[in-house]
This record gives sequence, C-alpha cells and structure tokens, in this order.
Amino acid sequence: MLSGNKIRLRAVEPWDVDKILEWENDRKNWRVSNTMVPFSKELIMRYIENAQDIYTAKQIRLIMTLQDKLTAVGAIDLFDYEPHHQRAGVGILVEKEYRAQGFASEALEIIEEYALNVIGIRNLYCNILEDNEQSIRLFEKAGYVQVGRKIKWFNDHIDWLDELMYQKVLV
Repeated sequence: MLSGNKIRLRAVEPWDVDKILEWENDRKNWRVSNTMVPFSKELIMRYIENAQDIYTAKQIRLIMTLQDKLTAVGAIDLFDYEPHHQRAGVGILVEKEYRAQGFASEALEIIEEYALNVIGIRNLYCNILEDNEQSIRLFEKAGYVQVGRKIKWFNDHIDWLDELMYQKVLV
C-alpha cells in the first residue's frame, strides 16, 4: 500500500468509473488536461481495464483516498513514461473541497518514492499554466525547478497563456 500520514494511493478500481467520469467531464479541468470533448463511461471503463500497467500503457493513475480507504479526494498520474530515459510526467487533481489541506504535497512525496524505488524513474516533470498559482506553489515547494517556458502556448479563449515547464531530478 502506498500511504502517508493523511492519504493513501491505490490502483483505480471499477467502482471509480463514475468519479473519474465526473473529473474528466468537468469543464473546469479541461484546461489542464487539454480536453475538448466529454468522455463516455465506456471509454473510462476501457481505460480502467487497460491502462494500469505503466510498462505497456506508459501511464498509470492512482486514486488518492483518505486513510479510511473509501473517500476519494483526487488522483495522481504518471504519464509519458520513458523507461530508457527513466522519466515521466506527473499530474495531480484534488477535489475542490479537499484542496489546501496538504493532500497534494503528500501525494507527490508518495509518488516520487514509488517512481524512484519501484519503477526506476529518476526524472519527473510537469507543465503548468502561468496563471495556476496554486500548482506552481505546490511543485516549487516540492523541489521542482522551472526549466522552461512555452510562450503564448495555451488559448483560454480570452487570452494566450504561457506554459511553465518544471522538472525534479529524484537522485
């Protein structure tokens, strides 16, 4: 079990389909997931069945729960896994009512230890829109360093935003 003081990370289970569907189809989350159309329940079910082996799918999603193991408060993903270069992207989502309680920081600590000591990932990266101050603070506090900036990279239908690139070398 991957756990910390406040939360646990567990594999996605079939009963998570409705919660994942809710997260993926929340248009507020689309700007960070680069989604333009809703996901179907069938598509999410297929994802749950097929995308839980990081070595074949090159990604894995873990559900963040409270210590009671029942209450899902978010999810953390490793994606774009490159075994040869020992790197992956990391993404995190915390339900609005559970934000600013240390769950995201703890999830990052847990996933970093798992990535390094179980999978053999030495490098994690993330991309954050310049106006996402909460995520910038989270990743900087966790030791991620800004290594680049993509200028006017994201069209939010009001203006163009820069995307910041962060990286953390785990060893």
